[in-house]
Amino acid sequence: MIFKASKRSGGRQLGAHLLKAEENEHVEIHEVSGFISDTVMGAMNEAYAAARGTKCQRYLFSMSLSPPAHESVRVETFEKAISDIEERLGLTGQPRVIVFHEKEGRRHCHAVWSRINAQTMTAIDMPFFKNKLQALAKDIYLENGWAMPKGFANPRLRDARNFSLDEWQQAKRAGVDPRELKSAILDCWQQADNAKSFAAALEERGLFLARGDQRSFVAVTIDGDVHSITRILPDRKRDIISRLGDPAALPSVSDTRQKIAEQIAPRLSRYIGEAKRIAHHNMQPLVAKREALKVQHQAERQAIDTKLETRWNEEQRIRSSRLRKGIAGAWDLLTGKYFKTRKQNEMEAKFARERDSHERHALIHAQHKDRQALQELIKENRRKEAERILGLYRDAAKFRQMREGEAERDRNGRTRDARSLSPKRRDRGLDLG
Repeated sequence: MIFKASKRSGGRQLGAHLLKAEENEHVEIHEVSGFISDTVMGAMNEAYAAARGTKCQRYLFSMSLSPPAHESVRVETFEKAISDIEERLGLTGQPRVIVFHEKEGRRHCHAVWSRINAQTMTAIDMPFFKNKLQALAKDIYLENGWAMPKGFANPRLRDARNFSLDEWQQAKRAGVDPRELKSAILDCWQQADNAKSFAAALEERGLFLARGDQRSFVAVTIDGDVHSITRILPDRKRDIISRLGDPAALPSVSDTRQKIAEQIAPRLSRYIGEAKRIAHHNMQPLVAKREALKVQHQAERQAIDTKLETRWNEEQRIRSSRLRKGIAGAWDLLTGKYFKTRKQNEMEAKFARERDSHERHALIHAQHKDRQALQELIKENRRKEAERILGLYRDAAKFRQMREGEAERDRNGRTRDARSLSPKRRDRGLDLG
């Protein structure tokens, strides 16, 4: 299970993110405990109010727990992981919020704790929490028998194509798949020997090598977005500079954007816009199917929740009827029958809870399979449309290189013609008209 954790402030923004239904197909508030309020936003406001009595700025500890993509993980597994996290970080007994998100056939969990100890009005210190969580995450992989990612087991084997949240958001705003972007830059780097060949390979993929303001080398997309090459490539910065040379020799970002605007964008803007329109049109049936599946799954969950609640209430009524009242109840208490009946009720209630949890998880697991099958179709459609747009980028680069080559040949030809004529010969030619 992959953990992402941070100390943070901004409770209202975090609460809005936890409840955001636009980016998630299912949002389930699993627990709000330790707060007076029973809502997520109310809990965030309480945590902020408690922090006002201290000097603590980052009064929340936020975590996301992501299991492997194709594993069916029960709620109890998440709960045990959260309990282990609390024990290792000293957060046991602290107010917390647990929310489940489901998207693209996968489920992950968000857990948020208040760091403020209400008894001492101090913030709980969590030294080296990243190292502790790293060790715990590996233990969870081993306990559940999950295949551990190579890069997680050994950082030296980490896939360089993985991207950070900032890279994802930047590429998402630009309308480019970050996986495709990172993969393209890595492929160009592997086949390039110097800055010229690297720049030429990038241009075939719709990217332009430039000199960044803060970072040495950047890639500029045809939309004008800037991506750091030194952050994307796995090599060290000095190794990159040794291969590409002095970045001062490259054009600046502003010059590169101007070049794109003058030479390429006018020719390709309508073609790329048409390709994106076609991609959007082709995705509509899959999006409609995804929304229909979302509504269907929500209805199925509401139906099973109603069924389980009705059955639980009926079974509770039967269990309660076993405990007699009045004189009969006093006699059962004296003879010990009351305690045997109560123990029986507790065991039956425990088994009933496990049974209900198993039935609900079975439904969710079946829904995940349906959603993952649809997601494979969506991924394949996205791949085809990305290839189409990348093809336009390659055509544009080849067309521009062809025009530059023709212009260069024309200049060289005029120079050779001029040099082949002596000044006297040229004058005579001009006199003859």
